[in-house]
Amino acid sequence: MAELETVVSAVGLTKEFRDFWGRPKARAVNDIDFEIRQGEVIGLLGPNGSGKSTTVKMLLGLLYPTAGRLSVFGRSPRAVETKREIGYLPEDSYLYKYLTAEETLDFFGSLFNLSAADRKQRIDQLLDMVGLAHARRRRVGEFSKGMARRIGLAQAMINDPAFLILDEPTSGLDPLGCKEVKDLILALKKRGKTVLITSHLLSDIEDVCDRVIILYGGKIRATGSLNELLTVSDANRITTPELKPEVMTRLMQLLRENLSENEFKIDHPRRTLEEFFLDVIATAKRDSIETAGVVSGGEIADFLTSDDKNAVLEQLTVDVSKPAAPAEQTKVEAAPVRDVNAELEKLTGEVKAAEEPAPAAEEKKEDLSAADARLNDILGAVEKEK
Repeated sequence: MAELETVVSAVGLTKEFRDFWGRPKARAVNDIDFEIRQGEVIGLLGPNGSGKSTTVKMLLGLLYPTAGRLSVFGRSPRAVETKREIGYLPEDSYLYKYLTAEETLDFFGSLFNLSAADRKQRIDQLLDMVGLAHARRRRVGEFSKGMARRIGLAQAMINDPAFLILDEPTSGLDPLGCKEVKDLILALKKRGKTVLITSHLLSDIEDVCDRVIILYGGKIRATGSLNELLTVSDANRITTPELKPEVMTRLMQLLRENLSENEFKIDHPRRTLEEFFLDVIATAKRDSIETAGVVSGGEIADFLTSDDKNAVLEQLTVDVSKPAAPAEQTKVEAAPVRDVNAELEKLTGEVKAAEEPAPAAEEKKEDLSAADARLNDILGAVEKEK
């Protein structure tokens, strides 16, 4: 069997951060050696500050090592040819929130100089794969965190990378989404893709990874396959179907003859909570149980993503020359004043019209006297309102 290609090779890899004066401040990665081979799914583990993110940034060519050698596909991580072969999902997906899911993938596809036909074909396949085909024309700024993780995962694969780096890929996803992502990672492995995962959810790592690298203080403290690291070699476990009482009695007698009471334990096998949860959901779906809650790939509520900018704009464009009334009582009292003003303008027009020369002078004088009397009444009302 041919030896698998080495995707990542690190020898004496070191990264030291310095202060403004060039003095050593922190050694985030301290002289580590590791390899990643084609088709492997590797878990990079460690507590916060252990050097995981710094290692990932050096693999991406975003940071340059202080010492040691690092190659990806036999080339420098900074080479353009290398970057074409890498897909990256950051811990927080920084996407252009005014682009739709479809436009987002089209934008990232254009960065890799994919033709329009290739972009369209890959976008359709990726959106269907991550369960966002129904939301392809929605702006990603409206997405929930789980949906944003899904579109982030799709953009990480738009260039069909040979090496995928996934930082907390299941963060923000519900158990169904987590299962889908883990199934996807295993499917990519079968296609010969190489995947590096960083996560604090160790159960996810255990489900999909072939090997793990555990960092602490910038150094590798443990590495190997999960079978090597997790198998308890000095103990045995026997799993059988449910035994009859007489068989169980003979078994217990045999154990007591060879072991003390505190050296053995008999109990029933136990599923993980995730397995039980997924089994309950699958059973409900098979029974066509209706739900008012979310389903796999569902959209978030419209009211949570409504755009209130138009309402804000209307408030900002209100005519400030007309001060708002401070209270309901003020509004009620202001109404007669507005009516008086209208009446005043009307009567003033009548007075001016009455002052014009006309054939029937006596009739106009009577009108003028009546208008003057009404005008005096209105002016008195205005003074009273003031």
